[in-house]
Amino acid sequence: MSDPKDDDILPPEVDPNKHLLGVREIRATNAAEAKTVSRVRGFEIITDEKTGTNIGPSPLETVLSALVGCEGVIINRCAKMMNFRYSNVDFECDGWVDGRGSRGVVGVRPHFQRVALKIILTTNEPNERLAKLRKNVELRCPVMNLLKDADVQLDVAWETRPA
Repeated sequence: MSDPKDDDILPPEVDPNKHLLGVREIRATNAAEAKTVSRVRGFEIITDEKTGTNIGPSPLETVLSALVGCEGVIINRCAKMMNFRYSNVDFECDGWVDGRGSRGVVGVRPHFQRVALKIILTTNEPNERLAKLRKNVELRCPVMNLLKDADVQLDVAWETRPA
């Protein structure tokens, strides 16, 4: 965690002394195959495997999608707090996993070993403000921190392109 006395850290958006626990509800069905159909609020999400019916991303691919989606939300939130102007953000995200882990080889982690994430912002903001945005996004992003806590090697690169 970053030092709360760090001047680059944005103030909390909520009262830090009041718990703000939220529940995310998912209901799912799996009919004894690789495909699982999940229901989230009014949405249906299908996960599958290439070796299954291949009609949806794999569960690990959805983790990468969750990472870039979460980064997008937190970038937007922090940018608004900073009055940081950007018109677009693109992501490139790759994850490496040793398939032996999910196939029962003891000592091989069944989750990602490494994730490489490139974040490309369309902005004319100076590098100092980009560094402040990055520091706050990486501090606040729940999915990124979940991967860090799982000891996944995260290689994150931020780039800009002119607006």
